[in-house]
Amino acid sequence: MLQVATIREEKERVIQGLKKRRLKEIETSIETILNLDSKRKQIQKQQDDFQAESNTLAKEIGNLMKSGQKDQAEKFKLRTAELKKQIGDLSPELAQTEEELQKALYAIPNVPHERVPEGGGPDDNINVYEHGTVPQLGADAVPHWDLIKKYDIIDFDLGNKIAGAGFPVYKGKGAKLQRALINFFLDQAHEQGYKEIQPPIVINEASGYGTGQLPDKEGQMYFIGEDKLFLIPTAEVPITNLYRDVIVAENELPVKNAGYTPCFRREAGSWGNITKREITKKRQTG
Repeated sequence: MLQVATIREEKERVIQGLKKRRLKEIETSIETILNLDSKRKQIQKQQDDFQAESNTLAKEIGNLMKSGQKDQAEKFKLRTAELKKQIGDLSPELAQTEEELQKALYAIPNVPHERVPEGGGPDDNINVYEHGTVPQLGADAVPHWDLIKKYDIIDFDLGNKIAGAGFPVYKGKGAKLQRALINFFLDQAHEQGYKEIQPPIVINEASGYGTGQLPDKEGQMYFIGEDKLFLIPTAEVPITNLYRDVIVAENELPVKNAGYTPCFRREAGSWGNITKREITKKRQTG
């Protein structure tokens, strides 16, 4: 998340960088953030000034009582009570302003690197590096959805029966292959110096904000309403949040963690459906 200080000090750089992402009305969003921050500072200053005056009067009241000037002390007590009320009256406004500012900041993505080209989708990406040769499948190549039926290793119909679309049942050699691949990749990561982590498969709201799932991806996540927890979309979400609000010392870098978890995403499988339709259409048209 961008810091207000960065936005204020490097306003034009931030705006121009975010324009690469073709965000609409980004200037308005930035001005809203700066105005909310100014409002927050103004309210906070009022509270601090009232509190400082109250502290000064509290000391004076003690001195006046000791010197027998009770009438003046009572006047100061009335003023102190008035100041406390003013501080209390400002608290809800300050809290609301801080909440609005936080939401506005969450809605602004990070600024892309200066080398990143302007674009609104994959078609605007540039090829930075390519290695090897892309394999070309023969005309008789069999797509994976036909292979899994042939060998009876994954059953989408059973998964749909038990849970719904997007939850396949791995069977026999399919289940063994799944288990073997998990162990293989975790072992490979271990050999490369990664520490294996087995994190929770649910996260709280703060963790969702910590890795950018919130505030705009609730619709892609599964929510446990009673406990106010989200099922994780990837293992990187809880693993990254191990370091949320933590300052990592330079001599501790790089941090290398790896883990396996189930992944829960509502959009899972949609790309596969698109691919299947495209390949089926090509096969039908020859």
